Amino acid sequence: MSTPREVVVLGSTGSIGTQALDVIGRNPDRFRVVALAAGGGNLDLLARQAVAFEVPLIGVAQGSHDVVAAAIAAMAREAGMEHYAPELVVGDGAATDLAGAACDVVLNGITGSIGLLPTLAALRAGTTLALANKESLIVGGPVVKAQARPDQIVPVDSEHSALAQCLRGGRAQEVRRLVVTASGGPFRGRSRAELYDVTPEQALAHPTWDMGRVVTTNSATLVNKGLEVIEAHLLFDIGFESIEVVVHPQSIVHSMVEFTDGSTLAQASPPSMLIPIALGLGWPDRVPDAAPACDWTQAQSWDFEPLDTEAFPAVGLARQCGAAGGTFPAVYNAANEVCVDAFHAGAIRFPEIVDVIDAVVAQWADASESAVGTGSESGTLDVDQVLSADAWARRRAHEVVAGTRPPTP
Repeated sequence: MSTPREVVVLGSTGSIGTQALDVIGRNPDRFRVVALAAGGGNLDLLARQAVAFEVPLIGVAQGSHDVVAAAIAAMAREAGMEHYAPELVVGDGAATDLAGAACDVVLNGITGSIGLLPTLAALRAGTTLALANKESLIVGGPVVKAQARPDQIVPVDSEHSALAQCLRGGRAQEVRRLVVTASGGPFRGRSRAELYDVTPEQALAHPTWDMGRVVTTNSATLVNKGLEVIEAHLLFDIGFESIEVVVHPQSIVHSMVEFTDGSTLAQASPPSMLIPIALGLGWPDRVPDAAPACDWTQAQSWDFEPLDTEAFPAVGLARQCGAAGGTFPAVYNAANEVCVDAFHAGAIRFPEIVDVIDAVVAQWADASESAVGTGSESGTLDVDQVLSADAWARRRAHEVVAGTRPPTP
């Protein structure tokens, strides 16, 4: 029997992290957790995870060393494991420190652009990066790609995991286009005018997926799909003109690859992140029984329909930012993160999320006419430029939100 892969899980208390630990817990012969990192907002869950897997290294972004240590010690006593006392790293750089630890696989399940530095740390360490934190690749773009060796990044997003699986069915020169599927979110079929009165609670009621607040809101606006188009371009070196989005409400077909002979390969499974997570941890090997398969004994139908670009312009805007390259994807992503918070705080209405992003991107384009370092995909770009653009976009998005007045639909 081979030695279990040593895994570092970043964002262990979030949706991706908890499901990853479920996969690992069911496959102790394949995987061993050597480090966990979390933000610190759910310290009780982190302590339970640490004790359950007897993890030797724990990282927490926020909180005090003594409080974290006390929480873990209390959980260890409750489990009869008084001997358990892991090494602790507490502070803003905890996830980055742990991402560079000695291991076989780093699963980056952090949400948002704060995952960039941990992504770069894992790549520098030479370990396999199972990437669920799409934002780090999108905002880092050329910086991340320059750091990664071939096949070092394994996608964990269900769509990109599906594409990676389908691409095994042909050679690179045989690929005509990538088809990324979208559920359409909770507001599929509504016009733009009908979206002005939707509530945050409605935006979080996704019909097929159970995700955190940011990702679920992004799925409702289809910003998430826009980010995934950029991610697909960066992961697979496919031009934007050869990446399409199709709405598939059942979320059974996770994405497709069309080949030059007219053949299309699709990856299908019930809507669950367990399969792409397990594949990310075990790549290139599959993990048996990671999740239930489709039940082909039951009658079922699958629907596919074009994206309504008028009601949901986020994908088109993402294409523009991806094609512009450089720091434009970072500006798109940062403005969106501010707008999601603003929408849930009642400061803007649902369609204004993308309206504000569009305004910020346009202002960045104007500013970049004379600014140095906004970059193009073929030019030079460094982390400082990315972080500077991210910070600018957040400041500007806050300013635009503050001056926004709900327009008449």
